[in-house]
Amino acid sequence: MRPLLIVASAAIAIAVPASAMQHDGHAGHAAPKAGEAIAAAVAAPTRTPANTARDPFRHPAETLAFFGVKPGDTVVELWPGGGWYTEILAPLAKSGGGTLYVAAPWERGLNRIKEKQAADAGTYGALKLAEFPATGAGTKVPDGIADVVLTFRNVHNWRFGGADKTADAFKQIFAMLKPGGTLGVVEHRLDESDDSAKEEKSGYMKKSSIVAFAEAAGFKLAGESEINANPKDTKDYAKGVWTLPPSLTEGETDRAKYVAIGESDRMTLKFVKPAS
Repeated sequence: MRPLLIVASAAIAIAVPASAMQHDGHAGHAAPKAGEAIAAAVAAPTRTPANTARDPFRHPAETLAFFGVKPGDTVVELWPGGGWYTEILAPLAKSGGGTLYVAAPWERGLNRIKEKQAADAGTYGALKLAEFPATGAGTKVPDGIADVVLTFRNVHNWRFGGADKTADAFKQIFAMLKPGGTLGVVEHRLDESDDSAKEEKSGYMKKSSIVAFAEAAGFKLAGESEINANPKDTKDYAKGVWTLPPSLTEGETDRAKYVAIGESDRMTLKFVKPAS
């Protein structure tokens, strides 16, 4: 049985870090304003229709609110892929004078983001591109600059995408963040009772595995949410999590079954870098 979790309905209440409240005499209004800015970014007309179709599975407004993202923050998005969350984070940063870094393996991991910049400089031109994990091949995210670092469904790639880069990745994330800053992780969830060997090829990871890497780097687990949970996900597919939407690697075989399940069961974990 899982421990009691912070549920999605509590997300807005904890969206603003205590550090922000200490510096704003009107901090009680900060969360609603941030929520309005996030909602506007989710509704941005520049988003790709195929991406907005995934909103019911990914709950972007609730997820960003839970992580405490604000429009004036310096945010780092790690391994953005095709830019699903970038399409929300870029207009969010623009609306509040914030800064958005997108960081991935240099340079191939950023090619699709560069395509977005070339096609729509007004929305994406201000993005800062960086290498992650940093190897010296490209520009790194400066230390101590980020209010929030976000990664969506990527930890399994760091762990099992060839050489294990997970420990180094979490150490680099820790260095990027300001004291008191937040790391938000969304990842495909393997049940704690399952064989840990399933992590290697399934795309799913145990919460305990991610927490161990984060704590080893110096992070503290500050909260978790069931915003992105999916109890229909049985996690027992021969081709792993990619059997489910949006990948649907089985093609037309049992397609209706997998579409009915929806996207994977995901944990949503909020870590903090201690203030001192």
